[in-house]
Amino acid sequence: MLILLNKPYGVLTQFTDREGRETLADYVDLKGVYPAGRLDRDSEGLLLLTDDGPLQAEISHPKYKKPKCYWVQVEGDVDAAALEQLRQGVLLKDGKTRPAKAEHIEEPELWPRNPPVRFRKEIPTSWLALTITEGRNRQVRRMTAAVGFPTLRLVRYSIGDWTLNGLAPGQWREIDSPPRAKRKPNPNPRRPMAQRGRRRTNRGRTA
Repeated sequence: MLILLNKPYGVLTQFTDREGRETLADYVDLKGVYPAGRLDRDSEGLLLLTDDGPLQAEISHPKYKKPKCYWVQVEGDVDAAALEQLRQGVLLKDGKTRPAKAEHIEEPELWPRNPPVRFRKEIPTSWLALTITEGRNRQVRRMTAAVGFPTLRLVRYSIGDWTLNGLAPGQWREIDSPPRAKRKPNPNPRRPMAQRGRRRTNRGRTA
């Protein structure tokens, strides 16, 4: 099973929260599915959930280099030099990022954000399409800040071939999981999530 969800702003990428904040449970009423990767609470857009352990690993683990495209509203008028920096890789505190695809785009047709983005009237904004193959913590925001253009709004548009087209905030739909034959082999296979924790002795190894 594979679920495509348009995660609203302010929702945690988990099913429970001791502080009573909105979680995935407020939108997805299915049992046994888990997010494949994360999307920050203050970010919006496509989030994938699945009950398939190997597929979850393939989607979320950086070693598979699955491209993720973000629509990013930034403060300021992005210039060619900043775009080239993003394309070549940006030096962050945890190392240089992989080369990314970066281009200036027209403002996409999106739903109003709640709460609205706070603008400074005297400073223009612009939109980027930024595609990365990593998953560092708050990576996109740190990349745009590093080239001088702080992120104001961040919407993930796609993961691989999956997009949020046709999904309003909070809506989800189920699609067929990709056939296993078409997936990249996992160099470090792991047991499916439902089987983890079961222990079987076989020549001293844990199954």
